[in-house]
Amino acid sequence: MTADQHDRSGIGQLSGPRPDTLAAQLRWVHDMLRRDLVTIQQLAVRIGDGASAGEVERELNDLQTNGPLFQLRVNCLSYCQTLDSHHRNEDAILFPAVRRATPLLVPTVDRLEADHLVVAALLAEIGLLAHDLADQSTRQALVDALEDLSSNLLRHLDLEEATLQPVLESWSSWPEDAPAQIRDDDPRHLG
Repeated sequence: MTADQHDRSGIGQLSGPRPDTLAAQLRWVHDMLRRDLVTIQQLAVRIGDGASAGEVERELNDLQTNGPLFQLRVNCLSYCQTLDSHHRNEDAILFPAVRRATPLLVPTVDRLEADHLVVAALLAEIGLLAHDLADQSTRQALVDALEDLSSNLLRHLDLEEATLQPVLESWSSWPEDAPAQIRDDDPRHLG
């Protein structure tokens, strides 16, 4: 499923204030990532169709300077760096808290962390391939990597939201050691 086929209520409606709850913030960031994935998927098609290196470079620059994620920061970093940073923060801060608060979700959190490694490898591959668009085989490899990134990332975002959003919404404060109450038959327990 492509990002543009992945129609979610609220995508494209990001002009309002940043959400207040942790669960809403997770969804807000994910919706921005999805919106930029649409641009990336369209660019992958144009690369495969033979777009010039100059055209691809202009598209990437446009994504960096005009995409909603990039407008949020003073220094425009690349989409890949933003995504990598988002995942590193989840791995270091959010996931340990979820493991402590909701032990039944440990297998799911492990899967989400494994997804982060797959996405990180794809981001590194995209970074390398994007520097040599003159070679047709490299262009095709870039298209394939961008498509893999999109499909893996959309699947990951859906799983993360389905399992973590209800937990995050249940927190009235940052959890210390108190486990959340999730039964074995709860759909959030995907172990």
